[in-house]
Amino acid sequence: MAQFSRSTARRRAVAALAVGATLAGGSALLSPGTSSASSHREAPFVSNDPTIDNTDLYAFRSPDKPDTVSFIASWSPFEEPAGGPTYYPWATDAAYDINIDNNGDAKPDITYRWTFKDVDTRGAVDHGDKTDHKAPDGTTIKGNGIGGTFLYNDAAVKLLKDPALKFRQTYNLDEITYNADGTVKATTNQLSNVGVPANNVGRASVPDFVTLRQQAVAAGQIPAAAGGGQSYVGQTDDAFFLDLRVFDLLYGTDLKEVGFDTLSRYNVNTIALQLPRSEVAAAKSVTANPVVGIWSTTSRSSTRILAKTGAAPTTAESTSPAATYDAQVSRLGNPLVNEVVVPANLKDYFNRSTPSQDGALLGKVTNPELPYLIELIYGIKNPNKVPGHASRDDLVQVFLTGIPKLNSLDLNAVVNKGTGQKAAPAEYLRLNLTTPVQPRPNRLGAVGGDAQGFPNGRRLADDVTDEALQVTEGVLFGSVPKPTAAEAMQAKTAATLGDGVNANDKAFLTSFPYIADPFSGSDPRVGQLPVKFRQVFTSTGDGRVSANVTNVSPAQPGSFAQLYKINNDGTLMGLGQFNLNAAGTGLARPFTTGRFGTNTRVTLYFRVFANRYNAAGFNGGVPTTLTIH
Repeated sequence: MAQFSRSTARRRAVAALAVGATLAGGSALLSPGTSSASSHREAPFVSNDPTIDNTDLYAFRSPDKPDTVSFIASWSPFEEPAGGPTYYPWATDAAYDINIDNNGDAKPDITYRWTFKDVDTRGAVDHGDKTDHKAPDGTTIKGNGIGGTFLYNDAAVKLLKDPALKFRQTYNLDEITYNADGTVKATTNQLSNVGVPANNVGRASVPDFVTLRQQAVAAGQIPAAAGGGQSYVGQTDDAFFLDLRVFDLLYGTDLKEVGFDTLSRYNVNTIALQLPRSEVAAAKSVTANPVVGIWSTTSRSSTRILAKTGAAPTTAESTSPAATYDAQVSRLGNPLVNEVVVPANLKDYFNRSTPSQDGALLGKVTNPELPYLIELIYGIKNPNKVPGHASRDDLVQVFLTGIPKLNSLDLNAVVNKGTGQKAAPAEYLRLNLTTPVQPRPNRLGAVGGDAQGFPNGRRLADDVTDEALQVTEGVLFGSVPKPTAAEAMQAKTAATLGDGVNANDKAFLTSFPYIADPFSGSDPRVGQLPVKFRQVFTSTGDGRVSANVTNVSPAQPGSFAQLYKINNDGTLMGLGQFNLNAAGTGLARPFTTGRFGTNTRVTLYFRVFANRYNAAGFNGGVPTTLTIH
């Protein structure tokens, strides 16, 4: 793991997170983990069933519409963009849910449920032989061609329900509310038969995915009579960023390996939902009940029947009782929990458990495994060995009960009722719907002094890997009243830790659904070692930007770089292509852009190509936003 300096101001900001961080009685369930895909292939069962594998969950107050809240959940990890011919459909025998607890009982008060149907015309396509033939018995076989096609589409796809798209899907969205005893109170349909955009299989098939995404957003507008809001369902970039090679025994002490985003250029299937804040607050009062708990789940029928050997062809190899979702098979709240905290023998159990059962795994919080491994491999002291911290009660509020005065459900009037009653402990994201939107977010969220960030919900750009690692290693020790020298030293060391991957490989959108569009199958992932470089952007003072690339390593003599501006809708505008110098270590000369206009903000990034003859072999810099002077 990489070490880097932290400012004194940032360390002081940790105090805001750690106020009252000692558990007053009781025990915790879970602690954070370190570098791991947030919930990618984390348990034995879902590893063999990727369509129902919930990878990440995000919840935040919408930056461009602060009267709304946005939830984003992703499934189906490690989607290779060119992975045809069937690509990556949603399961039609599963329910994909986002659950809301707004009264602190660790049970859902509202569930938003997406279910899917196939529209498969591949069996009706005739692309075969048109000539009549004689059978051995003398009868004529009409040359109607071979019934069916292997093609996903047979022309460019430009519409959600384009006839050229031979396999497509639609979804329904239902809102489910519950009685106090957990039984269903009402199920209200909010959207029906909404088209899902085609996977971004390649430029020949999907020449303009942005337009498909915009069509899907327009089709997902929830009527005002149903509460208003909007839904988006489709393939997206995998927004999580980290170096997964940490599972190779934490790099085996070879820190030179850190800093490569292993999830770069993989896609996922994503559901995004934006609602008025009052729609999810208890009693529809954001003022009286500002905090909600959020977790996502996938459920199937507990009974599935496979087609028998030799059975006649059908469109599905298994059947399940219609609309019976009595077996939860995947669950996700806080990131990094089931990968690193829950032991392998309990991972499937965790995926089918509910937040109200979270007391079953007590010991993994107060004595987590990760600090032991870090001490064993790197010699960094296990924070549990710091006097007074044998039981890690500092982790409890971050992941189980919420932080007082920030995102504890105890802030809700419906919970405390003036009696001091406490919310039940549970492992899920907690979001304060009233925390102001931060115009300049800090990637370390609350640990970095940014109260709107993780663990107060989770934004797309929050670096939860570094934040969770630092908290696990004792960064909060320095914020207890009158820290000892040992506590201060542990906190100082913890604040330097990270995996060297600090941002996503693709810029996020500035409006709903916020998550970046998927990579195209025309641009396959680069399997070679990453090329590292430094990009430098400087406002020249006259509305222009000086842009440069230096420190290319390993050197790429004879290659080139491209400069792009990222538009507000996520599309790219090319600003130029430039040869690297003879040594291949940087641009032959800096480039000055045209005028953008003063006091405007632009986002730029470079692509450096590892192979001049392979347009797919580029390495992207971190999108950088700057104000033009």
